[in-house]
Amino acid sequence: MNWVLKKFEELNIKELYKILQVRNEVFILEQKCPYQDCDGNDEISYHLFLEDNEEILCYLRIIPKEIAYYEVSIGRVLVSKNKRKKGLAREMMLIAIDFIERKLNEKSIRISAQKYLVNFYKSLGFKEVSDVYLEDGIEHVEMLYIK
Repeated sequence: MNWVLKKFEELNIKELYKILQVRNEVFILEQKCPYQDCDGNDEISYHLFLEDNEEILCYLRIIPKEIAYYEVSIGRVLVSKNKRKKGLAREMMLIAIDFIERKLNEKSIRISAQKYLVNFYKSLGFKEVSDVYLEDGIEHVEMLYIK
């Protein structure tokens, strides 16, 4: 298994295809959310994923500050269905937070978290900063991490 962190232009076509495929599997098919996944933010983001035998097991993207929010943001966080409950999401988030702090020199991160994952994100140091709201028919909470 191999962690990969790349800017959009560094992704090869096969990696990009597999990223879009797993995002569609989780967010559109599994969660039944018909939404525009290719939102224009991929090209300006960093993409972090764990790959094993050309299969993407988990993924997230890091969006620079002043795009989605004033702060750097993390989004499209997923673990493929058959790889959940193995600590991969925690490991991936810690890698992303470390990258944001060390390489991007940023101290705050904002996310839009699905409500059922609030305690997971709290365990990583995020705090709730909004009321619950609906995004694509799913309850979300805005959360902020400040080092």
